[in-house]
Amino acid sequence: MAEIIKAVVFDWGGVLIDDPAYPLVQYFAKALSVTEDDYLKAYQEFQEDFHKGLITEDKFWAKVCAYLNIPKPKVHSLWGQGFKSVYSPRRRVFSLARLLCRKGYHIGLLSNTEEPSMCYFYQQGYDIFDVLVFSCEEEIVKPQKAIYKRVVERLGVKPQETVFIDNNPEFVDGAKQVGLNAVLFKDIDQLKKDLARLFVKVE
Repeated sequence: MAEIIKAVVFDWGGVLIDDPAYPLVQYFAKALSVTEDDYLKAYQEFQEDFHKGLITEDKFWAKVCAYLNIPKPKVHSLWGQGFKSVYSPRRRVFSLARLLCRKGYHIGLLSNTEEPSMCYFYQQGYDIFDVLVFSCEEEIVKPQKAIYKRVVERLGVKPQETVFIDNNPEFVDGAKQVGLNAVLFKDIDQLKKDLARLFVKVE
């Protein structure tokens, strides 16, 4: 017999908010006066350490700019400025999360993200999440199994009692390997249908 769902865990970028990845590439390429391709190559070199919190934002920009052979930006937090400028919440998804919270589900957030973006999240004052798991605090990233286990343990539920929602197929597969029910996000209407199939009360 299938377990009753007790917790719903949302990804952040690409689910609760518009995916900031490409807008950030555009923003930082312009800020650094380099091509988008050149910035993206540099970013990808150091992205994982930044996501894991193994390097600070200052060290990240030092490495990126050394890679590109350009001066390091002098602003306090270029990443924070960029992230704020592209931040675009999806109101219908947040409304669904609030509805699930009111219906008694434990609500979690699991995100591969960097420290300045995490700080911006905290500034928003969201009050619907029981557990927040950011890769930059954990020093591990999706799809590593340990990060999924961590969010489930902190929610106080079993993996099979949990639904994880992400827009990245690799991260959805990672959740499934740990025993979570996992839904690949495409749009809010599809998400509601997939949750209803798992007997989650979405209305």
